[in-house]
Amino acid sequence: MQKIPATVITGFLGAGKTTLIRNLLQNAGGRKIALIINEFGDLGVDGDILTGCGIETCTEDDVIELTNGCICCTVADDFIPTMTKLLARDRLPDHIVIETSGLALPQPLVAAFNWPEVKTRVTVDGVVTVIDTAAVAEGRFADDEDKVAAARAADTSLDHDNPLEELFEDQIRAADLIVLNKADLVDAETLERVRAEIAGQAAAGVKIVSAEAGTLPADVLLGIAAGTEDLIAGRKSHHEIEHEADGAEHDHDEFESFVVEAGSVADPKAFADGLAGLIAEHDILRVKGFAEVPGKAMRLVVQAVGQRIETYFDRPWKFGETRATRLVVIGLHDGLDDATCATIAAAIRGLTDTASRDAAE
Repeated sequence: MQKIPATVITGFLGAGKTTLIRNLLQNAGGRKIALIINEFGDLGVDGDILTGCGIETCTEDDVIELTNGCICCTVADDFIPTMTKLLARDRLPDHIVIETSGLALPQPLVAAFNWPEVKTRVTVDGVVTVIDTAAVAEGRFADDEDKVAAARAADTSLDHDNPLEELFEDQIRAADLIVLNKADLVDAETLERVRAEIAGQAAAGVKIVSAEAGTLPADVLLGIAAGTEDLIAGRKSHHEIEHEADGAEHDHDEFESFVVEAGSVADPKAFADGLAGLIAEHDILRVKGFAEVPGKAMRLVVQAVGQRIETYFDRPWKFGETRATRLVVIGLHDGLDDATCATIAAAIRGLTDTASRDAAE
């Protein structure tokens, strides 16, 4: 029996994985694709954007959401049973696409394709790592080396391991194909500088392509035929390298997320402007979700990566669906204690109230 190819799409928070997948579905060339969407946090935004995408070869039954933790930590509990059920269907997909959480290590997931009940039926066509080119250009994933060296010289007991940088490097290390997404947000010289930086961290021979708004031909993303499940043992993550001897388990204690329910957003621009200031003040990594705009039949998607905020209407509210504003906020654990989370939530609710008042005036 010919194995079903599976593509693992990984990349840090806000890199544009969901947009890339949506474009892939719209240009899949008749392939029937099953999606497994994994998110960090309890609010399934990415899966909701893709569910019912209106494409004949991708129905709501073909979108499976896993929202109770990063898939790399729940392989046995979530991923393997999901794959088993998917492979038991009467009509099998032509291709499986898995979008990992932006905080997931690809290595444990890819290794899980070696489980007996999966390996005989599915092969990893390739790991596609999506990168926010502008974020790399801004140095978001790297410490200031001079400052770190000075601090260490002053106090050698300090630990300056950067969880963002390590995770970013792990996602690059696992890749068969790297997509420099949002290339239109930087100039040509910066794009080439980022390309050279990423090439220096990637495995030899890994292809690097650039994209705007996640737009690439399906044949670039699919049909890599890498068989990555047989290669992943040689692409160890930082965690595996540092802890394989002592048997320590990987977790995501460095990161935190919470959901905010707020009022209507009468003025999307005023809301986005206020949200940008809030993100800067609290060093928030990611905000995403949906907002209710009075007088509009469609829901507003809110996507924030750093202080870059995008809002757009994606689909009408469904009959019986509660019109509400719900956002997931993700940041570093050290910066999101209970008091700070409460402050941020109150500020977001205040922004919706302010936006409503400004629009009324």
